[in-house]
Amino acid sequence: MGDVLAGNHAVWEFDRTTDSLIIRFARGIRTPRLWHALGERRIPLEALSGVDLTVGRRDTLVLHARVRVGADPLMEAAAGQLREVCDPYRLVLPGGGGEAGRAAAFTEALRERLGPAEPAERFLVRAPEPPATLKAYDARLSFDGGAVTLRWSRTGATSAKWKAGDQRYPLAALAGLVWHSPERPGGHLRLLPREGAGDPRPDHDLASAVFGVGYGGVHESLPFAAAVLAALRARAVVASGAGVSGPRSWERIQHLAELHSAGLLTDAEYRALRDRFTAGA
Repeated sequence: MGDVLAGNHAVWEFDRTTDSLIIRFARGIRTPRLWHALGERRIPLEALSGVDLTVGRRDTLVLHARVRVGADPLMEAAAGQLREVCDPYRLVLPGGGGEAGRAAAFTEALRERLGPAEPAERFLVRAPEPPATLKAYDARLSFDGGAVTLRWSRTGATSAKWKAGDQRYPLAALAGLVWHSPERPGGHLRLLPREGAGDPRPDHDLASAVFGVGYGGVHESLPFAAAVLAALRARAVVASGAGVSGPRSWERIQHLAELHSAGLLTDAEYRALRDRFTAGA
């Protein structure tokens, strides 16, 4: 394995055998609930474009890794809305005791193996495990890997949503999604159907779920959004190879295996798509 740095509420390990950064988040009263939900993440160094080591408050050291655009579905869904203390790529280290030297050596070791600065063509970091259901103020959301379902709440949903009935959106019908942090006014999760724009008001839009105090917390709604976004991106990559035959089909099959290994395709989806491209090879 590799070098280890233990900070406040997290441990970073540089695994030299796989050129990856393993981040293990500690559980505790002061640890952000998002970090509790993430648990442990393996970050390929090709997913990072930079790493900085600076002096923080009260003689602490702050190690911060910069993620390439398009490399991590969690950060793509967050779109810069996370508070600094919740940033999973930020490690606060106690000062003194030779910690500065160890942190500097760790930082330099990472810098030698970082990826390029340009955006990644595909997600390189596995999406976090989403909750089985996400409880928003006006709906309960579920994602089965192939579709997102919104079941309206009798007490929270507007009459427009209640009259329309529960909604189910297959991934094939979605172009994307937008997550608005519940820690900001107007927090909600909006799915973006390929056909037809919804009502701009989240509480009236049949493809949106409204958050609120005690509903749709960051530690639940952001992993949920990231998982759906990762599945959408995986399907887009696969769809771009439709109709390809010959040698390029085998390239697509190899890429399917990578998506499956990264958890972006279920076993059933992988087998079905593999058989499809094998038939066309």
